[in-house]
Amino acid sequence: MLNKLKLYSDFVVLKHSLFAIPFAYLGAFLAGRGIPELDIMFWVGLAFIGARSAAMALNNLVDREIDARNPRTSGRELPSGRINMKEVWGIIIVSYFLLFYSAYRLNPLCLILAPIIPLTSVIYPYLKRSFPVSHFVLGLNLGYAPVGGWLAVTGAINIPFGASEIAMLLLLLAVTFWVAGFDILYACQDVIFDRQQGLYSCPARFGIAEALVFARRLHTGMIILLLLLVIVSPLKYLYLTGVLLVAIMLGYEHSLVKPHDLSRLNTAFFTLNGAVSLVLMVFTIMELL
Repeated sequence: MLNKLKLYSDFVVLKHSLFAIPFAYLGAFLAGRGIPELDIMFWVGLAFIGARSAAMALNNLVDREIDARNPRTSGRELPSGRINMKEVWGIIIVSYFLLFYSAYRLNPLCLILAPIIPLTSVIYPYLKRSFPVSHFVLGLNLGYAPVGGWLAVTGAINIPFGASEIAMLLLLLAVTFWVAGFDILYACQDVIFDRQQGLYSCPARFGIAEALVFARRLHTGMIILLLLLVIVSPLKYLYLTGVLLVAIMLGYEHSLVKPHDLSRLNTAFFTLNGAVSLVLMVFTIMELL
């Protein structure tokens, strides 16, 4: 049983939820100007894990034939046969149940807006077959995280937008740019395969050197958006210290990846990106408290 659970966890790469789940809590912290009630924290975390796990399983399901042809991914759980289609659909159903039930437990608006998440999750894997914009849709899928955390606390959206809504829009765009940037970096290792298969990743379409420049611009945009957050929120000096550390980490991340040397890509992708969201969340909590 434990071996199966580990297999399912590896299939949806559950440990990578650390990449963006702090942003979900960041949205909740900003909405409540402090730490929200524990039950809200619990359901926000569960909703995010459900949404991300389902999206990952859907992506693996749609891309199973492509992954089987790619030497880098052919050993994954579904192409290698270690997990079957019934199990994949079971993971998707259970994961979306967690998302929708958690949204129901939070408030009516969260439940009403929850279907947007599976919609863009289904769109994402098909875009790479036609246009080099899938990186941004993946970014948007994780960009929902701070907005979801914020809605979990507020339960409402003011129209016209006030400072709080603008803050959430800035965070949504910041996370979208961040994820799109590191997804472009990650796609650099599949340039030859993507071109052979007619896939439209940014590196395959424009080349690794241009893709790296574009990823740097996206991460610069992320830092600018995080700085703008100070104008429409109570965040000040401690938060800005966190943004400075994030900028340093992203700069170091880009220094590790060269057009003709991708050997340290996994360090840049897995280690540093996990630290980015955690650092920003910690310094934001320190500021709010």
